[in-house]
This record gives sequence, structure tokens and C-alpha cells, in this order.
Amino acid sequence: MTLTQVSGSYVRRMENDEQTVRALIQRSHRGPEDLTLTTGHPRPAPGPGDYLVRVGAAGVNFADVMQARGTYGGGPRAPYVAGFEGAGEIVGAGPDVARPLPPGTHVVGTGPGAFAQYMTMPAAGVLPVPSGWSDAAALGLVLNWATALAALKPLGEVRAGETVLVHAAAGGVGQAAVRLARHYGARVIATASPAKHDAVEALGADAVLDARRPDLAAEVTRLTGGVDLVLESVGRATFRASLSVARPFTGRVVVFGAASGDASLTTHDLVFTHQVQVKGLHIGALAAAAPDRYRSLLAEIEDLVARGVYPPGTPRVRPLAEGPAVLRQLAAGLTRGKHALDPWR
Repeated sequence: MTLTQVSGSYVRRMENDEQTVRALIQRSHRGPEDLTLTTGHPRPAPGPGDYLVRVGAAGVNFADVMQARGTYGGGPRAPYVAGFEGAGEIVGAGPDVARPLPPGTHVVGTGPGAFAQYMTMPAAGVLPVPSGWSDAAALGLVLNWATALAALKPLGEVRAGETVLVHAAAGGVGQAAVRLARHYGARVIATASPAKHDAVEALGADAVLDARRPDLAAEVTRLTGGVDLVLESVGRATFRASLSVARPFTGRVVVFGAASGDASLTTHDLVFTHQVQVKGLHIGALAAAAPDRYRSLLAEIEDLVARGVYPPGTPRVRPLAEGPAVLRQLAAGLTRGKHALDPWR
């Protein structure tokens, strides 16, 4: 394989067997059961402003489960190449990439079709894989950690000495949120299933509770007297408790997921029952609507890496063919931490 300049851009000449790729194709919206491994799928081509990336590792996220079920707002329609988070080597670029990174640079970012040997990524949203890190270790930089940072800082406005409640704290975003909240001087109350409490405690949480306990709101209030910020990603199962424990008027609830299903909130609730600040977050929408703010998040993450606050990730990496099983386990709440797929295995 060689790199060649083409019309001010560059492409990597592929051998004939790299014109097609191994990929996981979601063929319906019946869930991970209809996610199938395919060989001979056409290799994607980078569009304007995109890099073509040889994927070294692809991140698995709950949003992949939602997309497989057709419940992810604005998600792709089946059939499609699944996955949207990846890390790997730049091997090509489309036109209109401002200040392109050199070919061969390893980057982490998001884009369509990450569960494949090659994917495209918008160049404006990638970060170089930190020196000495593997591709898999960098997964989460621009998704899990960017989501946690956005929820805590620009939206959550966390300050030292405040108390933060982090739901689903054993997951990718949850673990990042616990680490970051502690870094910014907050006290952290976390929820996770009992089997995952030890992992969350090791991250520095001050207390870890079972989110399924019926007296969750009462116990959080007993421990804290009310929390300043709630990071809500569970949805129906915890949403009412989240509203109840946030301090009236000054409390903030940042919502960025609904793993247990949608929850409802009425104007009557906000006026007469829960006088709190509720803010919605979708990191992709933030990147599109407020690119300067998103780039500032990426710059802060790079600084956190440089200062050792963000350590290399240690995801469990599985062969691409095991992707459907991993998504089923994730949907059932049987995973902890970050999981990834290797499209070359």
C-alpha cells in the first residue's frame, strides 16, 4: 500500500482485497439479533471534510443498542453498517479538510460504520491518539469523556465542594464522570448494580447505591441533604428520583440518555413539584450546533491527558463477529466499563 497525492488531498492505494471490507450490518430494527457479519462490503469513500480511517478498534456504546432497535433519534435506517465510534490510522482524506493531519496519524473520533475495517470520520471532530497509546486505549476520548465533561462543566456548571449524583456509574460515560467530578473537587454519589460497586468505588466515588432500590431518593437525600447536579442517563427507572434529590431552584439535572426507557416531565411538575434546572445533552448535536464549544471540550480533554488525569483506557476488545453478543450483554446490563471490537479479528 502506498500514499498518493490526489487533487490536493491524499488517498492510500489499497490492494484489491481491501476494496471490500468485513463489516457488521444491521439489517432491520429488531435489535442486535439481526446484526450480521458480512464480507465483501464496499469500502467507504471519504466525503468533503472527512478522513478515511483504517479502524484498529471500534467502541461499543448503548446508543448502538438503541440504533439497532430503531429508537435512537435521527439514527440510521436499516440496513446500515453499525457502529459510530472508532480509532485507527488515517489512510485517506476527502476534499476541504482544513489543516489535514499527516497520513499514518492514528486518530479517535466518530462517524458512520465503525463496526468495519474502514470508516469515515469528520476531520474537525477527531483527536490524535496520545503518544504511546493503542487505538483501543483511546476509545472514549471524544465520546464518553466528551459527554461526561460537557455534562459536568458547560451544562452542569460543577464547582468544587458541590455534590454530584452519577447514574450508571460503571459504564463508559459514568466512569469518566466519576473521575472528572472528583478531579473538579466535587463529592460523588453514584449508582450501579451491586456487582459493579467495587469498580465504581475504585474510581473515587464517596458512596455507591443500587439504582433499583425503592428508597433511592430518600437514601440519596439522607446522605447529602440534596445534590447540586445529577447526571441522568438511565431514564424511566431513575428520573423521578433524580428530580426529587436535586436542590430546589439551584439543582441541575443533565439528561443524556434513557437506557431504561423514556420518562415524562410536565410544566406542572416543574412549577409545583420539582423546581430544578433540566438540561438535555447529545454530544453529536452539541458538536454540530456549537462547534467552538465542542472544540474547547476536546482541547480540555487533551490537557487532561497531558496532566495524567485521563489515563489510557482498558476496554475489553472482542473479535468483530462477537459484536451482536456484546450488544445483547450491554442491553441486559451485564457489562461494566468500556467494550470494543477488533474488525481485523
